[in-house]
Amino acid sequence: MLITLVEAVDLALARALREDENVVVLGEDVGRNGGVFRATVGLREQFGPRRVLDTPLAENLIAGISVGMAAQGLRPVAEIQFFGFIYAALEHLISHAARLRNRTRGRLTCPLTVRVPFGGGIHAPEHHSESTEALLAHIPGLKVVAVSSPRTAYGLLLAAIRDPDPVIVLEPERLYRSVKEEVTDNGEALPLGRCLTWREGRDVTLVSWGAMVQDCLNAAAELERGGISCEVIDVASLRPLDMATILDSVAATGRCVIVHEACRSGGFGAEIAARIAESGLELIAPLRRVAAPDVIVPYLKLEPLYLPDTADVIAAVRAVMEDA
Repeated sequence: MLITLVEAVDLALARALREDENVVVLGEDVGRNGGVFRATVGLREQFGPRRVLDTPLAENLIAGISVGMAAQGLRPVAEIQFFGFIYAALEHLISHAARLRNRTRGRLTCPLTVRVPFGGGIHAPEHHSESTEALLAHIPGLKVVAVSSPRTAYGLLLAAIRDPDPVIVLEPERLYRSVKEEVTDNGEALPLGRCLTWREGRDVTLVSWGAMVQDCLNAAAELERGGISCEVIDVASLRPLDMATILDSVAATGRCVIVHEACRSGGFGAEIAARIAESGLELIAPLRRVAAPDVIVPYLKLEPLYLPDTADVIAAVRAVMEDA
């Protein structure tokens, strides 16, 4: 069926709730209202209020309850309405969810999934447009994935829910309804810890995740008309990170542009760039990064000036081609 990313999330959640009676969905307005982005529409009606729970407006409470549920054999899927609201939940996610397996020497695990809309592009206030995924990817014990399309939303969310350890699933807000794709509700998950190669190319490797993958694909299509062939790598899993796929691609093309909408300084692209440098690969041209400036996401009409876009990716690729 041809569906949007937000519909793919809803489809995956319904599949998980049907498959496993221990799966529980919780969060602010996820039940009666179907979530702020309507990603949980109809689930409460199908599975009842004991499995699709509305919570108070308290992210610390949502995270704490979810850790307790997971430690006692449930598989909670918690929604944090926006990435900018997750900071209150970090105490439980970092100090407890991420450490439970190690703390108990494997006697307890924490099969917790946290869904978080992230990134800009919907002209919302600053706390609704955060892209600080590097904070989470820095934490041992947490797995972090970023979806980039309806198919990856369906497959990665199912994988996260079935995983025995805590997984943060980042869903790009501006792609919720802007992209449609054929998705089959067959229950097949995508593997965690693997990059996805969406387009093969010979001249430049584009490495990205989340919403910017679509910009990279658009840029690659435009550049192909001018004779520049781009390979597009969707990181998909920030932790664990599949560097083998990235390094194989960069070794073949000799050029690399890393693209993310988070601020440039300390962004996760810097980690990927460092690992490429440590690998000793001899590049034809210096690696480049496309990222947002080091400022807080501006409001409304200024947001397009802040967010990287397809034109920025094209400019970076042309620059690395000229650097050779």
